[in-house]
Amino acid sequence: MTDRRPLGFGRPPDEAASVTGTAIPAGSTLLDDEAMARLLPDRAARGHKGTFGKVLVVAGSLDYAGAGLLVCRAAGRAGAGLITLAVPESLQPLFAAKVVEATTMALPEDDVEEVDPESAFAKILDHEHDALVIGPGLRPALATADLLRLLLTAPEDGAAAPVVLDAEALRTLAAADGWWTSVTRPCVLTPHAGEFARLRAGSGRDPADDGDLGADDEARVRAATAAAAEWRQVVVLKGAKTVVASPDGEVSVAPFENPAMASGGTGDVLAGTIGSLLAQGLGPYDAARLGVYLHGLAGEAVRDRIGDAGLLAGDLPDALPMVRKRLARIAERQRSGRRLGFGARDEASDRAPGSEGDGTPDRTGGEDRAADSPDAAPGGAPG
Repeated sequence: MTDRRPLGFGRPPDEAASVTGTAIPAGSTLLDDEAMARLLPDRAARGHKGTFGKVLVVAGSLDYAGAGLLVCRAAGRAGAGLITLAVPESLQPLFAAKVVEATTMALPEDDVEEVDPESAFAKILDHEHDALVIGPGLRPALATADLLRLLLTAPEDGAAAPVVLDAEALRTLAAADGWWTSVTRPCVLTPHAGEFARLRAGSGRDPADDGDLGADDEARVRAATAAAAEWRQVVVLKGAKTVVASPDGEVSVAPFENPAMASGGTGDVLAGTIGSLLAQGLGPYDAARLGVYLHGLAGEAVRDRIGDAGLLAGDLPDALPMVRKRLARIAERQRSGRRLGFGARDEASDRAPGSEGDGTPDRTGGEDRAADSPDAAPGGAPG
């Protein structure tokens, strides 16, 4: 008789990130399958590529080309219909040779790899988009800072596209006094603990007062909540049990603690995922929560196949549609009123005869059997 695999994400119950067993700080809400399934954007049967959102990505440089490419791939895998990668015009041939589904936009330059801020700003505004992702892999420069300032402080016209700010965009803000007082767009900031500390220091706060933002979950929730209220923007404090805080005081915590995700580029995938959901019509707080959750589920799906080490950021985008599919099944049950457990319609009807599932984590209490197979593919294809 073969041993049964443990429930949850394939680890013992005391290690699994189960909704019922995860302790979170008071006043926060734990993200789970049921709540996140309700946030999934609708997919109209007669929709087209323009229906599902247009993402404009301002990211990447010669030294960090992969960052922009990961953002674009994640945005597409998370459901956006059209993705454009904007880079300095001298780099466009390099990026155009690497992207397949995305298009590229050449930003005017003053010098090699140095954008002309005003001309680049005008070109971006002239490009139709529903959401922006700014920062991953950008080259630090005064011109970059000027372009970011122009993009974030454009006069409000009631239709300013929301923005995900990551990496170099966050470092630029940290050096700008009172930056949040002039921002006219809704933003989602996605700092890791180090970037968050720089932002807090740039806001006149002593980062030491926030406590241990690596291991203390209560300190993480307090600090993210305070920052979101001060900056009047959604803050995603990345790390184990990622915290998502909104300006109005709402705060959520993801259940995921996954050492496999400690790999360069995974944050770029998160930025692209959140940007994609913004473009599909979700508000900043909802897009951040669902993006964090899909990103975490994708990481767990890869971890279940390959273990705690060796995950590459490029493995994550191809897992995103599979975990989104699982949430879509839950959303369908919610709409139709079907019961889970005994008497519920078996999910096998969603699969081809004889198939063993898709191997993605099931946060309602089990896993697809394909993950048990010794022949299961070791991770997604690199992005």
